[in-house]
Amino acid sequence: QVQLVESGGGLVQAGGSLRLSCAASGKTFSTYDMGWFRQAPGKEREFVAGIRWTGGSTYNPDSVKGRFTISRDNAKNTVYLQMNRLKFEDTAVYYCAAGKGLNYDIWGQGTQVTVSS
Repeated sequence: QVQLVESGGGLVQAGGSLRLSCAASGKTFSTYDMGWFRQAPGKEREFVAGIRWTGGSTYNPDSVKGRFTISRDNAKNTVYLQMNRLKFEDTAVYYCAAGKGLNYDIWGQGTQVTVSS
C-alpha cells in the first residue's frame, strides 16, 4: 500500500510560482497512476492534473493547462506539480492521489496554497 505526503505549499503573490511535491512510500510507486486535486473553500474537490504510470499526462483544461506541469520521478518515489503564473483563484488545498486505472483511492493529507492578489 502506498502512503502519500505532500509538501511545497505556501503563500505566493499572483504571477508567482510554486512546486508541490508528493512523496510516496512503498515499493510499487511506479505502477500507480498519480494525480493532483484541489479544493477551494466552499467548493468541491476538482481534478487538476494526472500522470499515468506509463508517463502520459492530462490536465484540467479549464483552469490550469499551460500554467501547471505534472511530472514524476520513480527513482525518488515522488510526483511534482510545477505551478506557474499563479492566480488568486488557484488558492486551495492541494491533494496528491494515487490509484490504478485512474481510480484514485489513496490520498495525501493536503497542502495549502494561498495566492495573494
